[in-house]
Amino acid sequence: MAISNPGGGLNSVGAATKQTLTSNYIDFRASGTSGWAQQYLPDLMEKEAEVFGNRTIGGFLEQVGAEESMTADQVVWSEQGRLHLAYKCTIADVNDITGGGGDAGGGILTITDDIDGSGMTAANHGIRVNDTVIVANSGGTVKCLVESVSDATVDVMPYTVATLEDAGLTDTTAGATRVLVYGSEFGKGTDGRSSANAPSFKSFYNKPIIMKDFYEISGSDASQIGWIEVSGEDGQNGYLWYLKAEGDTKSRFSDYMEMAMIESERPVAASIIDGTSTTAIPATGSSSTDYGTEGLFAAINNRGNVSTGITGVNAATDLAEFDAMLAEFDNQGAIEENMMFVNRATSLAMDDMLASMNSYGAGGTSYGVFDNEEDMALNLGFSGFRRGSYDFYKSDWKYLNDKGTRGTINDIDTVNAVRGAVIPAGVSSVYDQNLGKNLKRPFLHVRYRASQTDDRKMKSWVVGSVGATTSGLDAMQIHYLSERCLVVQGANNFMLLK
Repeated sequence: MAISNPGGGLNSVGAATKQTLTSNYIDFRASGTSGWAQQYLPDLMEKEAEVFGNRTIGGFLEQVGAEESMTADQVVWSEQGRLHLAYKCTIADVNDITGGGGDAGGGILTITDDIDGSGMTAANHGIRVNDTVIVANSGGTVKCLVESVSDATVDVMPYTVATLEDAGLTDTTAGATRVLVYGSEFGKGTDGRSSANAPSFKSFYNKPIIMKDFYEISGSDASQIGWIEVSGEDGQNGYLWYLKAEGDTKSRFSDYMEMAMIESERPVAASIIDGTSTTAIPATGSSSTDYGTEGLFAAINNRGNVSTGITGVNAATDLAEFDAMLAEFDNQGAIEENMMFVNRATSLAMDDMLASMNSYGAGGTSYGVFDNEEDMALNLGFSGFRRGSYDFYKSDWKYLNDKGTRGTINDIDTVNAVRGAVIPAGVSSVYDQNLGKNLKRPFLHVRYRASQTDDRKMKSWVVGSVGATTSGLDAMQIHYLSERCLVVQGANNFMLLK
């Protein structure tokens, strides 16, 4: 009788005798050459080592802002304009000898823009006849009376000299001269104003983007038990590997929701993004189907302040750079309390800067200021400080340090690297066009789509035949979706450190 053994013999699966053979064991080695052919069981460390600590970078927006629901394709808000009238201008005539307004001297200004560079038209500035103004450029300063106004052309008469040229002012390029209205003067028995200045405001918008992700595991793999005990940032743990994989996908998506609010851009006119062809998306955002949204960095770059201050050269230079930042805050809203989120290098440079300002006491250590005792380790880290009339609260921003996030981009492009952001604390009063009234909101907050029918702040759902059966798919799919945008109100009070 012939016996056929296509399987290769009994020992191909496991020897029936007490022999130490490779075929007796599953080759489950992590390193080396002996593997599981050895007769001694290795000491299995079942717990997965958490070598990166908490890997998530979320939480920044939770500290500095709030979240609100919205039911539209866009969020539109308005911000107050400046109260006083100051403009950029060009001196068109430093003498005005022809006397365009009937005089034999003075000067003629051409208004080019307001001081914020918002792109005002020539006809809508607020300077009127009989206004008293200060005109200044690098050549000098003189106070004048406005004699006539015709669109962007303003004829002025100096009080203390005959012409602008006599005051040292010369013809300049566009925007190099400034004019400030500080009052008015009328003669006896004259008529009043012929026109009124209406309050101005600036309107801004942003639109939400839809973000999606999903995780999938087959039914067979979902029922397998592994030898590694997994754990994740969301508290999931056990010997089922898909728990970790699903948890990592969710944590990564949560980080993406925050990273997108920080990094996103709106397409400009030159962009070819529209999802269907090479036609650019309208820059006005008039279409509800356009792409992109304005993130934090883009908003500060477009409407806020950018500084290279606190470069870490030395303490004295850093302090001078910091004071220049304060001067710019004085030019803006002068919000007293601000939060600084910076990378490690900038944080250490600020610590050194502040420590150098407190080098008093025995051995150069200021125990009282540092709140240190003589027999304890010196604390050279600062979490808050006051300079001038401003309070600053400093915090390291993991997103800018982590090699898995912005840290790797900052390392490769040091010229455009983002080193931190200064964000005003508190709330601002804005007019909400949807509600039709003034509201107080944080300067920074997230808007997400939600209604009684669907909440798209952060939704997830399960599809497949694993667990609760929802389809014939022999797998489990976990889907994630969010639709949101960031509202940066009063971006002129923000500062980006680059």
